[in-house]
Amino acid sequence: MTETAMRKPRDFDAELKALNDRARTLKDRKVKQLGELVIATGADTLDIDTLAGGLLAMVKDTKAERKEGLRKVGAAFFRGGGEGEASDRPESNPAATAEADGLAQPFELKPSEN
Repeated sequence: MTETAMRKPRDFDAELKALNDRARTLKDRKVKQLGELVIATGADTLDIDTLAGGLLAMVKDTKAERKEGLRKVGAAFFRGGGEGEASDRPESNPAATAEADGLAQPFELKPSEN
């Protein structure tokens, strides 16, 4: 008679916790990278309402040609070229440099008082 080895039961709770921790880590990294992108492009000099309006306009834009044009400008920015490249670099932006050095206070989104 052969003995069959029993499989160790899976700990679904531990696996779910690990997945949730991983998802939280990825979300935190995404938020940090988006903040770094805002600073690197110089968009941190815009007031929050203007920045939000610009982003919403881009999301709602359905013209493929315009989106492709924006994509090309963005790709050029990441390659080191593009429009206003000297002013877009964090080295030329004192706030971005302070943020990179950990000297600046964290930015908090607050609703505008209109």
